[in-house]
Amino acid sequence: MALYALGDLHLSFQTDKSMDRFGAVWKHHEQKIETQAGRLIRPEDTLVLTGDHSWGRKMEECREDLAFIERLPGRKILLRGNHDMFWDAAKTDRLNAEFAGRLFFLQNNFAAYEDYALVGTKGYTFEGPFYLDRRGRILGWDEEREKQARKLVDREIRRLRESFAAARKAGYRKYIMFLHYPPTNILEQTSPFTEIAEEYGAEAVVYSHCHGEARFGDSIRGMFHGVRYMLVSGDYLDFCPARVK
Repeated sequence: MALYALGDLHLSFQTDKSMDRFGAVWKHHEQKIETQAGRLIRPEDTLVLTGDHSWGRKMEECREDLAFIERLPGRKILLRGNHDMFWDAAKTDRLNAEFAGRLFFLQNNFAAYEDYALVGTKGYTFEGPFYLDRRGRILGWDEEREKQARKLVDREIRRLRESFAAARKAGYRKYIMFLHYPPTNILEQTSPFTEIAEEYGAEAVVYSHCHGEARFGDSIRGMFHGVRYMLVSGDYLDFCPARVK
């Protein structure tokens, strides 16, 4: 039994939001996902998809995208991404009831994997605008957008704590943490998300959202303060799920 992760599928079977314009890596990316998952993942394995599943804004606009995900091998666990407009966080229980036995929606709850609890939330990262000089030194930033970003980070930390609390109440003491957004922005060495990972002793933090080669290094990758950080954006992995455990 193995644990895999992949993010940013950006499926569009019912919309005209093709990703092909973002480069050759996106050409026929749905076929890549299907082929690579079919090659790696066994029925008893678990695949966590870290957000931005579908371009559909309403449930009826992403039924085919979710059906594609259902057909992938293994148990599928879905996290919310910033483009997943079909998913109202307050109605996660309804989604889990509707898709019971087919998909699990991870929000304000947890999923079990062996003796680990899989916890997570969408997260949020203040991405700018930063005002930098030619040497990359900070001259300033948009204070109003930063203020709003802090509110969103606080909200996501509350949701993440609910996920950890539910797992701990159920008796779990080993955790793997999932985010959609990266845990830090390009200017940060730590954040509330890295701090909560360390507080609970998470073994790994798995995230996505960073697209394009220029953005792959925007946040932490590898070991940091005893926690392993993994970027699993689809184009970063050429749509091959990464083994987490």
